[in-house]
Amino acid sequence: MMNLNKDIKIIEAILFASSEPVLEEDLIEKINEKNKINEYLKTLEEFYSTRGINLSKTGSKWSFKTSPDLTSELTIFKKQKRKISRAATETLAIIAYYQPITRSEIENIRGVQMGRGSIDHLVEIGWIRPSGRKKIPGRPTLWSTTDLFLEQFGLEDINDLPNKEELKASGFLEKRSAIATISDIAENPLDLNNEEQEEEENLDDFLTENKE
Repeated sequence: MMNLNKDIKIIEAILFASSEPVLEEDLIEKINEKNKINEYLKTLEEFYSTRGINLSKTGSKWSFKTSPDLTSELTIFKKQKRKISRAATETLAIIAYYQPITRSEIENIRGVQMGRGSIDHLVEIGWIRPSGRKKIPGRPTLWSTTDLFLEQFGLEDINDLPNKEELKASGFLEKRSAIATISDIAENPLDLNNEEQEEEENLDDFLTENKE
């Protein structure tokens, strides 16, 4: 990494200066040899792979993150509870696995009608977004997860979500609801409302159409 060219230095500087992940297309705009973006990012990724910070890709964004083996030494404990209802948790899980999906389709999978609260809460957090409209009468809104969802749950791509067999093998589903497991995949598990007790769900009923 001695004699770095200017493009690599520009990418490195942008990522260091940014307070949030940077879109790859924004990095491309700032460099001269745009066709070498993958080569440059790979060079930086390899250089930082053994250092205190690592270059990480989440969805279509890049950022520097603390090396996983230093997390415990650098953790600052700060109480901040973010409550999310069981209905919102179930809605998020269904959208993650079945996206793009409409509200009525979510209700059909859950077996109950839902108010606007769950969708609105997830949009406010930034985990889901509208992604067009379904070409059927009424043209209902389709919902999908966001890059922020991938970042929160430590996923590079939505296809990295565990499938049914992986969830079973992990032990998550032995005594817990299939939907509640989605919360535990995140680095900082969410606090579910204590007023709503967890009920055991039948995995096959919930993930019948899940990607195998």
